[in-house]
Amino acid sequence: MIELSAVSARNLRVDRLEIPPGLTAVIGMNGAGKTTLLELCCGLLLPDAGAVLVDGQPPRETDAALVPAFPGPALVFSRVADELASSGRFAGLPPDEVAGRVAAAADAVGVRPLLGRSTRSLSGGEQFMVSLAAALASRPLVLVLDEFDGVLDRESLADLLPAVRATGARYVLLSTHEPALAALADQAVALADGRVAATGAAACALFDAWENAA
Repeated sequence: MIELSAVSARNLRVDRLEIPPGLTAVIGMNGAGKTTLLELCCGLLLPDAGAVLVDGQPPRETDAALVPAFPGPALVFSRVADELASSGRFAGLPPDEVAGRVAAAADAVGVRPLLGRSTRSLSGGEQFMVSLAAALASRPLVLVLDEFDGVLDRESLADLLPAVRATGARYVLLSTHEPALAALADQAVALADGRVAATGAAACALFDAWENAA
């Protein structure tokens, strides 16, 4: 369980929130606090007050991976294959295991043809896919996808969900503006004005109401 208790960070205030294992959609209008919640859950951001725990441990003591909304600046290596291999190399894994992880992650999201490319030559959609593959190659406990629908069309996103589910990550959190995509998740958290407005089926119903009112 991911647990947030009496958390304050940026504009987000969470009295109590429990996120079970599985695929969780974090939904809400712009400025609702979605990115802040995701960054808290993966340890990129520490709360100003309160506690965030992943299976009883601080997020920074777990294996977590974040795919940001605009991943281009976060791609560190000049070659796609090296970007995917970086987590395994940093962990000191044997070369054959690193190669196996790279191949599996590349095949999972369909970026094997890009492995020999420069990361600077990639389109926005390709950058996202490579960043996702690099995250999958790290075999994280927590996988966070910020603005999952920012650069890909609905069909491509839906096709990716089986690969994301098959990663072995215990927790997958994604933020989205697509009600249809949120409906495919195991659970949902709706944020409004920096507060948890609803969870579960009520969150998706609230999201539909927001979209209809927009």
